[in-house]
Amino acid sequence: MRPSFSTPPKLVPGDRVAVVSPSFAAPAIFPAVHEQGLRRLREIFGVEPVEYPTTRRASSPRERAADLMAAYADPGIRAVFATIGGDDQITVLRHLDPAPFVADPKPFFGYSDNTNLHNWLWYHGVAGYHGMSTMVQLGRGGGVEPIVEQSLRAALFGGGDLELHPLEEFSEEELNWGDEAALTETAPSYPGPGWSWHRPDRVVRAPTWGGNLEIMHWTAATSRWVRPVEDYAGCVLLIETSEEMPSASEVFRMLRHFGERGLLEQFPAVLVGTAKGTALFDPKARDERETYRAEQREAILKAFAEYHPEAMIVFGVDFGHTNPQWVLPYGGQVTVDGPARRIVAHF
Repeated sequence: MRPSFSTPPKLVPGDRVAVVSPSFAAPAIFPAVHEQGLRRLREIFGVEPVEYPTTRRASSPRERAADLMAAYADPGIRAVFATIGGDDQITVLRHLDPAPFVADPKPFFGYSDNTNLHNWLWYHGVAGYHGMSTMVQLGRGGGVEPIVEQSLRAALFGGGDLELHPLEEFSEEELNWGDEAALTETAPSYPGPGWSWHRPDRVVRAPTWGGNLEIMHWTAATSRWVRPVEDYAGCVLLIETSEEMPSASEVFRMLRHFGERGLLEQFPAVLVGTAKGTALFDPKARDERETYRAEQREAILKAFAEYHPEAMIVFGVDFGHTNPQWVLPYGGQVTVDGPARRIVAHF
């Protein structure tokens, strides 16, 4: 059966929060961006960041796991933030002891490679929040985006319901963190794609699961931290892709593998993040980006047409690798209201 989720308690101003690097130790290479993110945690959100030994040091999976367990074992730490993603967090999981995480559930924030830890916590019945890397959303040159601040505050302090909305503008380009301008300038913004609804014929309120598609695919391949498919029944699936920009055929194949496992048919509603269509070291023209997003949409629709044609799907939701992003419950609940074209996150 699906785990009964332990929802982490809310924080109060002045609480201490862990800032860790469970994947790539980017603070070791770009300390100024990292420190700007820490400063904003203090000044905007009123919490006190606490770094751990591997936060600014490239370290072994066992060492990174030790930092995570230490953060959860410390009763004075009330939330845990990832500095950034990476590509090897899956190697950390086998070194984790679930006991401190279950004994004192704390909100974990991250996305991208941090989908590994989100899924591991979900497996053990601990809810978290998809979104928010301190170096990306807090360390950026233009300050903290309003929807980031709003949804992070709701996750940390406010509770209650937060209605999402399509964004008028979004950004998918990046600034080089090796350039001092990254501390003060912002990447260009373009008109947002808006939401696109497929089969908006029901209302679903349920816990979320999913995250970065590439990482979910790795997780399914290992099978170690995947529950029986029936345990996901009725959940809202989150899907978003990374700056590696998997092709439409790759996206279809990954979803096809989930379909063959019987997983896709478990989700009555699916939220798809706006796909990032360009990268710092692999720049694409704007027309290429729109083509990429359109092809990805068709690949997702094709997979669900084969394995779960009744699913309600919303494309263009702002979470994942584009900016700004909504911080969403992971294991916590969202409502997807098709007839009213509304999405509400329950904090």
